[in-house]
Amino acid sequence: MSVKEVVLNAVTALFVQFDPEAARDLLVPGYIQHNPMVPTGAEAILGVLPALKESGLTAQVHRVIAEGDLVVLHSTYDNAQAFGAKTQVAFDVFRVADGKVVEHWDNLQPLAGPNPSGRGMVDGAVEVTDLDRTAENKALVTRFVEDVLHGKAPQNIGNYISSESYHQHNPLIADGLEGLGAALKALADAGQVMRYDATHMIVAEGNFVFTASEGMFGETHTAFFDLFRVEDGKIVEHWDTLSEIPAQMAHENGKF
Repeated sequence: MSVKEVVLNAVTALFVQFDPEAARDLLVPGYIQHNPMVPTGAEAILGVLPALKESGLTAQVHRVIAEGDLVVLHSTYDNAQAFGAKTQVAFDVFRVADGKVVEHWDNLQPLAGPNPSGRGMVDGAVEVTDLDRTAENKALVTRFVEDVLHGKAPQNIGNYISSESYHQHNPLIADGLEGLGAALKALADAGQVMRYDATHMIVAEGNFVFTASEGMFGETHTAFFDLFRVEDGKIVEHWDTLSEIPAQMAHENGKF
């Protein structure tokens, strides 16, 4: 199986079929968990499957990208009160080795929106294209992260984001560079400065590039998981989830 197939089969066993035996075959016993609320190890997640099934949890995967041993899913979980809200939008990242899932990171945010441009948190383009431009697109987003998100040269934002078509799926931000600028100014005026301090992961496949970062949102230590779609050398679409990084976790693996 491909790494995508391994992960999708594992997610189906866990969150569609709620089948611990099928899932156990796809997770290593020492499964490394980075969700702050779930203990590490395969048995911890397998043990909550009956409760998740009873809750009526459903999962819908909207986007899948993979690079090397990492697979990123962009999904919606409904009846997800066990995860903190009735409907949660999530990025899940899985690491695969020898045909099994060995590590998991995620970032969940309650569904909100539509945003001022009428876009939802999970709608938009889904098809992976331009596989021959994966390295080029990853390099573009990497430079964007360094210059704009990390603040090295924010004035260069026009080198990275399309001035003609930039579809925004953050529930608080409108389309276009103007919408992004207005939102950032409003946050700054309210004392809610958003700061990216470190980017721990960049995963790219074709026209999609995913990043996992941490920083501050106001006074809150925050995880920022972002997905960018690139077209003709510019970022043209963006999805994200933001979640607080708690000081206390159910394991010692950290958020990242």
